[in-house]
Parts: sequence; structure tokens; C-alpha cells
Amino acid sequence: MERPSLLLFIGVGGFLGAVLRYLVSGWVQDWSHSSTFPYGTIAVNLIGAFLLGLLAYAGQRYGVFSPEARALLLIGFLGAFTTFSTFEWETFNLLHDGKDLAGLLYGGGQVFLGFFAVWLGRIAAHTLWR
Repeated sequence: MERPSLLLFIGVGGFLGAVLRYLVSGWVQDWSHSSTFPYGTIAVNLIGAFLLGLLAYAGQRYGVFSPEARALLLIGFLGAFTTFSTFEWETFNLLHDGKDLAGLLYGGGQVFLGFFAVWLGRIAAHTLWR
């Protein structure tokens, strides 16, 4: 069974991540002036992938996080900040609405660019904590 304090850290991180996801996604979507393509979801997924690559690698390689910090940042905050289920829904809707090229570019682009963002985060962590 998990320590209650770790669950609290996950909950606080999740709350902050969800709120920031809402704000960042909305800001990006408004900035894009698009009512049909989910740019906000792309933005939070790529930012989240980069931060996960950066922070997870730093924690793994250099031991910079306590169990509580890992629970707060990686599990809670980034778990709530990224929006994989939203991504799946939006990809499905694009394809369902007959926007096949947009759906394929969106779905494939998120997966490819997400892996790239994780890789960049690892490179950044390695560079910062040499």
C-alpha cells in the first residue's frame, strides 16, 4: 500500500497539472484561431513529453528527485498535464468526420513528435546535469 503522503503529492501534482493543461491548451487553441484542429492538445502533449524526458532522465541518471518529488512532478503533474485520452478522442473525431489526412497527420505527428520531444528532454537533462 502506498504511503498517504505520496498519494497527497500525486493529488496536488495532478491538480496543478490539470489546471495548467486547461490554461495552456486553451491559450494555444485561442492563439491558433482554429476551431477545428486541436493545436492546444498538441502543445500540451509535446511540452509534457519534453518535460517527462528531461525530468525522468534527470531523476533516473542523477538521482535529483526524492520519492515525493517524483510523485508530485512525474506521476501527478505530468500525468494530469498530458492529454493522451483527449488526443485519442480528437484523432478519432477527425477520422470519423472524413478528415482523413488531418487525422493521420495529427495522430502520427503526435506520436512521432512526442518521442522526439522525450529525446530532446533527455538530451537537455544530460547537458544540464553533466
